[in-house]
Amino acid sequence: MSDMNVVPSWMANAANAAIDAAISSSNSSSSANMDGQGLLGNETEPVMIEVDPEEIHQSDADTALALNVTLIGCILLAYHVKANRIYHIPESAAAMIVGIVSGGIARLVVKDLTLFEFSPEIFFFVLLPPIIFEAGYSLNKKQFFENIGAIAVYAVVGTVISTFIVGYATFYAAKIGLIRDIDSTNPMEALLFGALISAVDPVATLSIMGSPELQCDQLLYSLVFGESVLNDAVAIVLFKTFLKYYDPDGPDLGRADIPAALLSFVTVTVLSILVGVGLGLVVSFIYRHTSLSSFPKFETALLFLFCYCCYATAEAVGLSGIMALFFNGMVLSHYNSYNLSKVAHVTSEQIFASLATITETAVFLYMGMNVFTGRFNNWDIMFPILAMSFCVLGRACNIFPLSWIANLSRTKGKDYIPPKMQFVLWFAGLRGAIAFALSENMPGPNKETYVTATLTICLFTTIVCGGFTERILTEMNMKEGRRNDEDDDPEEDDYDGLIIIDSPMARRVAERAREGIKGLCKDVDDRYLKVWFGGEVIVKRNDDHGDYELNLRRGDSDTDEDNSDEVLLEPSSNSVISD
Repeated sequence: MSDMNVVPSWMANAANAAIDAAISSSNSSSSANMDGQGLLGNETEPVMIEVDPEEIHQSDADTALALNVTLIGCILLAYHVKANRIYHIPESAAAMIVGIVSGGIARLVVKDLTLFEFSPEIFFFVLLPPIIFEAGYSLNKKQFFENIGAIAVYAVVGTVISTFIVGYATFYAAKIGLIRDIDSTNPMEALLFGALISAVDPVATLSIMGSPELQCDQLLYSLVFGESVLNDAVAIVLFKTFLKYYDPDGPDLGRADIPAALLSFVTVTVLSILVGVGLGLVVSFIYRHTSLSSFPKFETALLFLFCYCCYATAEAVGLSGIMALFFNGMVLSHYNSYNLSKVAHVTSEQIFASLATITETAVFLYMGMNVFTGRFNNWDIMFPILAMSFCVLGRACNIFPLSWIANLSRTKGKDYIPPKMQFVLWFAGLRGAIAFALSENMPGPNKETYVTATLTICLFTTIVCGGFTERILTEMNMKEGRRNDEDDDPEEDDYDGLIIIDSPMARRVAERAREGIKGLCKDVDDRYLKVWFGGEVIVKRNDDHGDYELNLRRGDSDTDEDNSDEVLLEPSSNSVISD
């Protein structure tokens, strides 16, 4: 019996190990519950940390006050820059510099930097929509559509070219060891960076080009503005398309995947435009066939909400909100602006312009603050330098060859893109808020490397390159008066002839096709679309004084006497007025 009470040593050791494991498990479970991370079904209640809501409210109030005062200072500084014609520092660059200083101070004195950090979601859903809609709503549609061919080529084809050049150059630079902390086995990560860094945001350039006293060439301004707006939307669509194919543990990007990705990109782009145009026509129809003009405050409020509805709809169905909202703004400007009452017409324009100014200033302010408030642990000086070189190369391979193609259907003179204008277009490819916001959405373990490189490039191009814009315009003779004098210079024409192949047949065919399409679209617009959706309809009348054209503001040929002050009387070009 005594032998049966003896426990073998191996059994004793196993029992002791089981007891130790049970004790350890109990301690870890208790610790997990203390952290509020216990498993479901555990009866131990988590320990709640008491937080004073009044203290949080006070901290947020102090932060809100500091940000508000800083924004006021930025806008006053922008006024000072405009009023004193300080061209070597654009308003966007000034806001960035203020942001850098404010971010440094906040880093030293503020404990919670959450409200000082750049949030991509707030940028895309709160700050960006007013900027894009105002760009489409206030667009000079005549200049835009007269150059739509060149603008589309630059914005779509050029962005694709730049994306692949920058992306593959970055990938192979990492492959040979020039850049650290970047995936050198799969090029998709580098292509994502190529797409986001190809988003051109020349706010600094346009703020100087738009100054009336500079008299910037109108063709140049139209090309830069049109390309920048469409390019941003194209870059975002391209980034989201590549994001669907990103798999850090998957195989390399195959050749068969590239056509599929580009097809997806084209599909999203076209559908986004259709959504923006369709919703714009629906809104115009509602305003045209209701009495909303009798209630100006409802007019303006609904217009504001319809704009955000367009952006949210496109994003909700997986399309590009920027592309949809830009074309939505163009449609509403073309049709619905004539359906608004005078009060709502003026009010809406001023509200959207003011919102765009505030949000634009806030974006650049936050970008500057992010230099110190961003939580970056990985910054490699070599990557921003190489990436900037790749951007310069990609921009050159975009602008110069595509300008040559665009000039094949243009005549020398008014709509011709000379080499010096091409150089300014190449120089105007600054990087800004959209590129930085997309970098914050970069997937994978190397996100910080891309974010810091993108922020460095944005700061350099906005502050340094933006500051040289006025001097570049002067040196390249891209001011209205200077270019007109230069067009008569035979040596300049000979120089242009060496660079651009003269093909009169192609120009004649393209000109006839363009005029035919333009005439057809205008006829359909006047006869059908403006009748249903509103707009300025030209009605020709013949009376004792000759032939006249009546521009009816409300798009209705039987305008009543109350709207008689809105009818503009213009003699047609072939009319003869007798005494």
